[in-house]
Amino acid sequence: MKILVIVPAYNEADNIQNLIMSLRHEIEVEFDIVVINDCSTDSTSNAAFEVGANVIDLPCNLGIGGAVQTGYKYAYKHNYDIAIQVDGDGQHNPKFIKDLIEPIILKKADFVIGSRFLEREGFQSSALRRIGIVYFSKIIYLLTKQKVTDPTSGFRACNASIIKMFANSYPIDYPEPETIVFLKRNEFTIKEIPVVMEERVGGVSSINLLKSVYYMVKVSIAILIDLMRDRKGVIKNGSV
Repeated sequence: MKILVIVPAYNEADNIQNLIMSLRHEIEVEFDIVVINDCSTDSTSNAAFEVGANVIDLPCNLGIGGAVQTGYKYAYKHNYDIAIQVDGDGQHNPKFIKDLIEPIILKKADFVIGSRFLEREGFQSSALRRIGIVYFSKIIYLLTKQKVTDPTSGFRACNASIIKMFANSYPIDYPEPETIVFLKRNEFTIKEIPVVMEERVGGVSSINLLKSVYYMVKVSIAILIDLMRDRKGVIKNGSV
C-alpha cells in the first residue's frame, strides 16, 4: 500500500528535522513524507529539505485547515492508499503510527485518531485545551453518538476514500472536531487508539485564551451547519 505522512508546519524549524528523522527510524513500512510549509517566517522549509523531505511551500499562510488539505490534495493526486497526519511540532510520537494504520489496513476502520486520553499517559495538554476537548467530546457524542475522547487530536490516519473527500472539501479553521462530524454524516467508520504525546520542545503554540473562545464558538456553529447538510453537501430543505 502507498502510505503518505502529511506534516503541516508553521515556524517549526526547531522541531522538523528531529521529527522527520524519528519518522524514518520508527515506521517499519515503506512510506513517503510531505511537509506543508504554511508560509513560515523561519527556516522550516530549508530544515525539512535538508533531511530529504518533500516540501510544499505555500505562498501565503492558509492556517492548519488549508495546509492539511494541501497534503490531502497531494495524496489524492499521487494515488496514496493511506494518509497519516503528524503535527510539525514533534508532539506526535511516530512509534504509534503502526497502531494508527493497522485498523485501516485490516479494513476495521476508515479513519483512526490517536488519543492521549484513552490511557492518560504522557503529555495531557494544557488545562485550557482540556476544557475545549471535553466540550467537543460531549457535543460530538450528543449530535452523532460517536464517542471520541480526543476530538482535537491532529494525529490521524485515513483510507483512500477519505483522502479523496478531504482533497475536495476540508474545514478551513481548527478542522479536527468538524471533520469527525463530517465523516459520521457520510457513514465512515471512526476508531480511536491510545497514544502517548510529547510536550512541545521548541516554538510557540498559536492557541491562546482569545483564540480558544473563538475556536469553540466557530467550530460549534460549523458542526451544527454540517449536520443540516445531506451527503452531497446541500442544506436540507434549503439551498446550497
